[in-house]
Amino acid sequence: MSVRRRHLWTNKILGLSKKASHPKDIRADFDAFQGFILGIDPSLRSSGFAVIEIGDHQKINLHTSSTLKLSPRLDFVVCLGELFKATQYLLQSYPVCAVSMEQTIYVQNSKVAQILGSCRGACLAAVALSNVETKEYTPRRIKKSITGMGQATKEQVAKMVCQLLQLPRILPPDESDATATALCHFFSLKSLLPS
Repeated sequence: MSVRRRHLWTNKILGLSKKASHPKDIRADFDAFQGFILGIDPSLRSSGFAVIEIGDHQKINLHTSSTLKLSPRLDFVVCLGELFKATQYLLQSYPVCAVSMEQTIYVQNSKVAQILGSCRGACLAAVALSNVETKEYTPRRIKKSITGMGQATKEQVAKMVCQLLQLPRILPPDESDATATALCHFFSLKSLLPS
């Protein structure tokens, strides 16, 4: 729970500020958010990136989305370098104020888990150098924030992303996932639940 929300609830319990502790007043703080959010869906061979902007009256615009496709012939370390550079490029191209990524999920195969962790690390290293806030969300939370269902399919998420942003076409899978991750961060800011 944020410091501000904790303070408001403390005031309410102590009877110091009834008006300020009303949920609508808490929500008003989050409704004022404006800025650019970078969503990243990292993997070794096909990573998704998306930059959304929250503008006036909470209007959401998709500025760019892309898929970084890397050849199986490329060395593992070279791929990590490309992920770093792609992340760094977007952070330098847009005034990003937050980066949103999917949390590491449980993987039975330790080699796959190690590869995914390395890919995330390459992206996070670029974010760390830019000193930008980073938030991570579970796949279930991302799906629920977009479709209202934690068990939604990738196709359902892609269709809802298309509808929410009023896009002329459904985005490719990795770009759709990255956009959903960025949207999840914005919707989490608007939520009364702790992120």
